[in-house]
Amino acid sequence: MAQNNDWFFARGELAKDGWESVVDGSREGWAHTGLRVANLAESGSLELPAGDVERIIIPLDGPASVQWSDAEGNSETQDLVGRPSVFDGPTDVLYLGVGASATLTGSARVSVAEAPATGKFPVRYIAKDEVPVELRGSGRSSRQVHNFGTTATLDASKFIVCEVITPSENWSSFPAHKHDENIPGHESRLEEIYYFESAVSKGVEAPAEADPFGMFATYSSAAGDISINEIVRTGDIALVPFGYHGPAVAAPGYDLYYLNVMAGPDEERVWNIQDDPAHGWVRATWENQDFDSRLPYGDDSAN
Repeated sequence: MAQNNDWFFARGELAKDGWESVVDGSREGWAHTGLRVANLAESGSLELPAGDVERIIIPLDGPASVQWSDAEGNSETQDLVGRPSVFDGPTDVLYLGVGASATLTGSARVSVAEAPATGKFPVRYIAKDEVPVELRGSGRSSRQVHNFGTTATLDASKFIVCEVITPSENWSSFPAHKHDENIPGHESRLEEIYYFESAVSKGVEAPAEADPFGMFATYSSAAGDISINEIVRTGDIALVPFGYHGPAVAAPGYDLYYLNVMAGPDEERVWNIQDDPAHGWVRATWENQDFDSRLPYGDDSAN
């Protein structure tokens, strides 16, 4: 049985070359997705070299500037407005296709989702107002999803990228599900990265010693053994190469955020999942529950 620390990493454990965290193909058993996280105000400018990789640059908080060049010789500087925090609704993002390079500067805490790829797609800026905001689930399973890197929003080669806000006391990434078999039309093979942040819930006053956290779990499937049962805080990362994953739970008093990066070896870029048969029935109960009135969160939210 795999141990928790095989696939779970506390903030800073994956630090490399000026980045707070780097997930890439150098890790044994990991091949299809990548992630970089940095505080540009602390690290200064950071380089993204050209290669057979596609990327989305996502400000977590604050503004950033991206000076990019693509494989066709085009170059430009794109300013990213960002947002006050990941709990203040969607942000603008920048997609860089295969062969593009970039230099990141600014004061933002920034994340870069990556996937090795060969299909070439053009650089694309997606403004905040263009990001589809999905309210998913209901009751204590209510959460908010920002679908800037999904198939309906972004033309890309391999990856599917989105972010999720789960208000305090709510559950997300549930029912527990998996995507580690290629069953056309029913399930696709996708590695998945969870990057977490947590904060005192909107509208709640807390003492200075408050320690925001959530919880996250994975467990084994026929594709492989995995076992994560962790308290998660800002900057922590969980990798899901296979197996069932969920729930992600926001503790009372604290909201939970996670960025998901998914990609796999299948030809079709699609998110097909299978619920754990023991828990899939829960979805039907949502029909009789009201959606959480605290959502949606946005940068003009009074919540």
